[in-house]
Amino acid sequence: MTEVADDTIIDGRYRVLGRIGSGGMADVYRAEDTHLGREVALKVLHRRFAQDAEFVERFRREARSAAGLQHPNVVGVFDRGEYEGTYYIAMECLHGRTLKDIVNESAPLDQSLVIDLGIQVLEAAAFAHRHGVIHRDFKPHNVIVDDDGVAKVTDFGIARAGASEMTETGSIMGTAQYLSPEQAQGHAVTAASDLYSIGVMLYEMLTGRLPFGGDSAVAIALKHLSEPPPPMSGDGVAIEPNLESVVMGALAKDPLARWQSGEDFAAALQACRPYVEAMGDGAPMTQSTAVFEALPVPMGDPTLAAGPVLAPVAAEPAPPREEERRRRWPAAALALLVLALIALMAFAFSRPEKVDVPEVTGMNLTDARERLDKAGFENVEVERERSRAEVDTVLRQEPDAAEEAAKSETVTLAVSRGPGKVRVPSVRNLPEPRALKELEKADLKVTADPQPSSRVKRGLAIDTSPEAGTEVDRGSRVRLFVSSGPQKIGVPNVVGLSRESAESRLDREGLTVEVETRQSDKPEGEVIAQSPGQGTKLDAGDRVTITVSQGTEEQQELPKVTVPDVEGLSKADALRRLRAQGLSATVRERATEDEDEDGKVISQRPAAGTEVEPGGAVVLTVGVFEEPEPDPEPPAAPPPPAAQ
Repeated sequence: MTEVADDTIIDGRYRVLGRIGSGGMADVYRAEDTHLGREVALKVLHRRFAQDAEFVERFRREARSAAGLQHPNVVGVFDRGEYEGTYYIAMECLHGRTLKDIVNESAPLDQSLVIDLGIQVLEAAAFAHRHGVIHRDFKPHNVIVDDDGVAKVTDFGIARAGASEMTETGSIMGTAQYLSPEQAQGHAVTAASDLYSIGVMLYEMLTGRLPFGGDSAVAIALKHLSEPPPPMSGDGVAIEPNLESVVMGALAKDPLARWQSGEDFAAALQACRPYVEAMGDGAPMTQSTAVFEALPVPMGDPTLAAGPVLAPVAAEPAPPREEERRRRWPAAALALLVLALIALMAFAFSRPEKVDVPEVTGMNLTDARERLDKAGFENVEVERERSRAEVDTVLRQEPDAAEEAAKSETVTLAVSRGPGKVRVPSVRNLPEPRALKELEKADLKVTADPQPSSRVKRGLAIDTSPEAGTEVDRGSRVRLFVSSGPQKIGVPNVVGLSRESAESRLDREGLTVEVETRQSDKPEGEVIAQSPGQGTKLDAGDRVTITVSQGTEEQQELPKVTVPDVEGLSKADALRRLRAQGLSATVRERATEDEDEDGKVISQRPAAGTEVEPGGAVVLTVGVFEEPEPDPEPPAAPPPPAAQ
């Protein structure tokens, strides 16, 4: 579509400030929301897609789904609408760099940083999957990372052209390098498809290269189908083995052989963190190498220089004559040597055997017991303590690794019993102070966020994230959404517009219109005054009075056209009837819970029988069916915390 010029007002609300970029399906602009005074990103669909009714319906449906994804790692979607024959989505405007830029500049990335970013992306994916939204195009280009290291996933609201991602010419919708095998085959796309793409992203972040390349998108897709990914370690890159296994597990050809949820994938990455941190800046060492390098320099055994070896010397009688002393010296030396040998043998046979204690810190308890048992340590004592580490992770050991100890000695392990799990209590419709108290009583940290709502009274809780009933770690943070009441509406300036345009504009903003007429030298039907004026903040449904010119007496004598009755007709039939009368039309949509009103004209303005100027506009309101939301349930008492 033609590029939108700066300062263009889209849909009477969004002022374009500049172009951010362009993709295969849409252009993205930085814009100002003139009603709320905030910066947004506008994604305007290319006109060629706007002509496909099925595509537009999918775009509208998926944009509505994306707007419901309120998560710290998902870009917020605020609004959607129609503009000059195409459609747009208004989103949160992000400031930062794409993950692709970071990879291009710095890969291979630090492995701890990869774990941090990977977990954030997986949390966004898991949240979307729980709400029935599949991204279909995970790639580093669609992840924005700000200066604080917070990652946000974009493009949840863009529809895809059919179940298969391949077009008729064989090109691929999206980026072939990150495409799952089932997408390349045109099979159904599931959450496992997104996890495969995230696995490719982690592979690239850790190694600085993609697992598959080729001269064309089709060649790359075929490799995704048939070739195993190359090992990650090599060519001077040393990946922690556990981390490499976790990433490679996401790249299985069979979706059932991959991680089955974003939560499981993220938990596996988190479990790799202690090993990555222990690895440090160098390549990972084997256990034997690490133990060898930790051994002290041998100092000898001081017990061999004292004790029974010296005892005979202390019992020796007074020295005899010189000659006799010279004769006795060899015998005495031989006796001392024999006694020393006897003492050494006695000590060697009576001393318990000592061996190096193996390193088990950071391991799972079962694996730690097995390693200690193989080293000969059968007496293992476990002391459990609460920790944010995964359950059964060894936190400390005594004796420490590389110390020498007798095999009969007890090895004491401090083992994590986890932070404990609690269920998020239901606080819907509770006053904010009480909702905070209920969540804190459940041993959760809370961040309260105001959110406009026309259904929930100001000051009452709307919902939480994660949702009520979800099991989370004790002490973890949840978001509490509190109603700030109906969103205030800024009255737009409609003076100078035609009556029909002014009514349409005010009605689209959710305001009620009252019309007064007055003779003036302005053309008949032009708005010459309004009350209240531009910029006044009103609640939805409040009234705005407009004064419309009746024109001069000569203008009033012109022949009029009678507006036909088109209510109940389909949109297409209504437009045909109006055109037949020489009238134009402005169409707007309104949500309805009545399936019979879907796609039908549910109201018109001016009403049927009204006489208007030839060529005048009639505002048609067309119903769009939406499933009604269930009535809010009364808050239930939170269930008891899960057993530890």
